[in-house]
Order: sequence, then C-alpha cells, then structure tokens
Amino acid sequence: MAHGKICYVELPASDVARSAEFYGALFGWQMRTRGDGAVAFDDAGGYVSGAFVTKRAASAAPPGLLVYIMVDNIDDAVGKVKALGGEIVQPIGADAPELTARFKDPGGNVVGLYEEPRKAR
Repeated sequence: MAHGKICYVELPASDVARSAEFYGALFGWQMRTRGDGAVAFDDAGGYVSGAFVTKRAASAAPPGLLVYIMVDNIDDAVGKVKALGGEIVQPIGADAPELTARFKDPGGNVVGLYEEPRKAR
C-alpha cells in the first residue's frame, strides 16, 4: 500500500440496510458484516473499504470534505441515483469542463460523481 492512499471511509447512515442497498446497486460495492456486527463495504476496484456508521450525522450542505466516485458514464449514474431514491444536488455541468455531479444519499450525505473526460460528448 502506498503512503497517503485513502483506504477506509465511514459513511453515516440512518438506515444501514437502505444505504447498503443503495451503494451496492449504484456502484456494485460488495457488502459484508464485520465481526462486530457493523455492515462494511468494499469498493468496486477492491482498493477502498469502509463501513456505515449510525452515531454520526451526515455531512451538511454545502459539504466540507467531498468524496467523488469514479463512474463509467455520468449520465447513466445520475439516472441510477434518481431511480434508487437519491437526490441530485448539483447537476452535470456545474463544474464544466469537468464531468461531475453531486447527489445526496439515503443517509443525507453529499457525494460527488466523476467521469473521465470523453473525446466527444
């Protein structure tokens, strides 16, 4: 592991099962139950893990620290966020020319989406 690499994330969740289902369906994160009973996750690349925590408030808007999740197609990801019950709080184009958007998850956290620039959009 490289020094300085982000390796673990705690996501506040008021309903852990709903948040686990949301992130599993949206990004393909794998869920597991730790020995202490907490629901943990591993990102799609197997590089970052974390857990849902219930004794911490979600990040407020506007967020301080903001994490962006890489997606293959930002338009598809935004549609999926909405279909899964998330709320888009910053639409695609607000950070142009970067391809980003921000959403609020079921726990109230604001998270960013990022797509690598395409040749033709």
